[in-house]
Amino acid sequence: PSTVSDPTVDIDDMYSWMDGNNFVAAMTVYPNAPAGGGDAGAGAMFSDSAQYVFHTSSGASYGATTKNYDIICTFSGTTPPQTTECWAGTDEHVKGDASGASGLASTDGKLKVFAGLRADPFFFNLAGFQAAVADVEGASGLTFTDAGCPTNAPGAVAAQLSHSADGGAPSDFFANFNALAIVVSIDKSLVTNAGANPIVAMWASTNK
Repeated sequence: PSTVSDPTVDIDDMYSWMDGNNFVAAMTVYPNAPAGGGDAGAGAMFSDSAQYVFHTSSGASYGATTKNYDIICTFSGTTPPQTTECWAGTDEHVKGDASGASGLASTDGKLKVFAGLRADPFFFNLAGFQAAVADVEGASGLTFTDAGCPTNAPGAVAAQLSHSADGGAPSDFFANFNALAIVVSIDKSLVTNAGANPIVAMWASTNK
């Protein structure tokens, strides 16, 4: 409940991918974040009393990631543009307005950061999901795992997840939603221990 009551630290989703020699990570917070301007006022902003952290752990193989390396970002200011400050371990540092299209880059360019309002990238077919739930709840003869998932749901239920409630094309419930996004791009050698640990695990947290 305390997280839901403060959307600035309520994590929507986390993403990571490789871009050439760079490891890219993105964290979105603030579900259905309001845009600024006009009657909307300043719009959604990051908390000025929280740390936004990308945690990475690398290793030589899956399940054996033990070398930790964190990227920590904080924000200051209560009116836009906020000042973003991020540290990558003890190696890289950026500070300034990261809301522009080019974001911020560290002195040697090994860390780049963007922080600002973006369209929520998560696709969720809510209508199809609700129809599938209704089909499962109304079906007979199903067995369930301890987590409440049906083990022998008919194919029609699974197919419903990829269609709208009426069987048509799926629609994205979040299509008109925004979120606050923090996106970091970092030289992969920093998160892989100079290449010695090619497997990287990642998770994100917000800390007040």
